[in-house]
Amino acid sequence: MIPAAEITGHWIGLCRKPPAVHVLQTGIGFPPESVFAGFPGGAGGGSGAIRRGIGAAISGIRTLNRNRQLLWFALLAGLVLAGNTIGQAAFHYITTNLYIHLDRIVWQFSIEFATLFCLVFLLAGLVLGIPSKKESPASFLEGLACAKKYLNAVFLWSLVLAIAGMLLVTVFSYVPARFPTPEILFLYHNGFGRLDSFLFDSLSQFPFNLSRLPPMDIFTEIPGYGGRSVLLWFYPGLREALIFSAINLLLLVMTLFVVPLIVLQQKTLGEAVTGSFALMRKTWAEVTACTIFLGVVVLGISLPFLLLQAAPGTVIPLRVYYHPTDMWIALGLLYDLALAGVIFVAATIGGIAALELYRSAKAGQVPESPGMDPAG
Repeated sequence: MIPAAEITGHWIGLCRKPPAVHVLQTGIGFPPESVFAGFPGGAGGGSGAIRRGIGAAISGIRTLNRNRQLLWFALLAGLVLAGNTIGQAAFHYITTNLYIHLDRIVWQFSIEFATLFCLVFLLAGLVLGIPSKKESPASFLEGLACAKKYLNAVFLWSLVLAIAGMLLVTVFSYVPARFPTPEILFLYHNGFGRLDSFLFDSLSQFPFNLSRLPPMDIFTEIPGYGGRSVLLWFYPGLREALIFSAINLLLLVMTLFVVPLIVLQQKTLGEAVTGSFALMRKTWAEVTACTIFLGVVVLGISLPFLLLQAAPGTVIPLRVYYHPTDMWIALGLLYDLALAGVIFVAATIGGIAALELYRSAKAGQVPESPGMDPAG
């Protein structure tokens, strides 16, 4: 019997010795002849789709392990989110402290468009930087250089996504306040409002403490001084940025194959959108399985926050809240940074897995919409 640790090592690509039983091979990690067995018209479904979706994520992990410089995508995406956060925080500071009136929707749309433009451009660079042959080295920076040829398409697609994102934010945030009917309030409290409440309740606790209200505002303290740091005004922006990030992630997953179709097949924006939806209809089960798998992995890695809560005694009722020592505050901050890094690495793996699914779908001759050729 093969030890579990050895099997795990082979799966994630940490062991150079070939496994006795080759479970993962080319494409998304499964034999090409069975890639789409079971789907209507040649695509696969059921448990096979789940297996292929998870295989795409594992293949993404192995690709990233072989090409560590693809982590540039994670770093730059993190900087984009940081810029989004600073922009959102600046709006709160200017309007709250400087009493300067700014149009909230115009400001947020500008930030949303700039964020999506950068993310779509980075995604185009990631797609172009990974060669179709797995033995060939990947180069994210070369991919970014090649992505410059598609700036017009990236600009238009980012504009479409930004408009869609702002429409979602407007519908879920402003409509309930303007038209508080029982039906609309029910939809809000069981949809966007639940997400907002989850972020507020979860991130206000240690070790996140994204709150300006005592006693949860420990990261805004200046040790030895007792005053407040700039983080006091940073938190509202981060909360807004996280909400927009959730919406952007939803939009990018729903239109997963638009960027590959634009940069790999030189499709127009309209052809890429229709082609992406056509491929999504054939691979939605794989995409869902891959997304859930990566989400479960990130959630599992984040579970140590329960230990960080219990160890300094911060899980006791709020009325007798124990203030962590400086050591635990420092550990909490390091944990937050590490978790953010894990999330952006998972996003990188997700981008690689999306490309794997796209190439496998094209190689498997999935029935496509008119105007699309089968070449990848």
